[in-house]
Amino acid sequence: MCPITTVVPIRPDFSLGFLPVPSLVREVRAAVRALLVTAHRDDLVDDTLLLTSEVVTNAVNACRGSSCTALVTVYAKWMYGGALLVLVRDYAPGVPHQRAWAVDAEGGRGLDLIRGCATHWGVCRHGSGPGKAVWFRVAATARGAQ
Repeated sequence: MCPITTVVPIRPDFSLGFLPVPSLVREVRAAVRALLVTAHRDDLVDDTLLLTSEVVTNAVNACRGSSCTALVTVYAKWMYGGALLVLVRDYAPGVPHQRAWAVDAEGGRGLDLIRGCATHWGVCRHGSGPGKAVWFRVAATARGAQ
């Protein structure tokens, strides 16, 4: 099941729509940091900001590469047990896929980062139109506490 069916209709605790402009990734990261700090969840800051940066940057790049100008939207919802579900929705065609990367490559490791830091994650389509939602869940046990 795609979390978009539970995050969007049920009011998210946080949502932010923005144009797919690379310079706005920093602003999105700052807004998510404020959400975590306000909730006194310093234990989730590092993993959540790393993954948010990765997924938002990928959404912005996908939009820019396909001339998509629709807003990218970030939703966050606190889940049972204190986990945070973050979902990034864009309207660019295609879905992320695992790529082979060279040791000195500057990109291509995004899904590896998500697999390593998130407790759960996935990609959902928006139905028959273009676009997708990439989501991940982080919890205190996401890394190091297991």
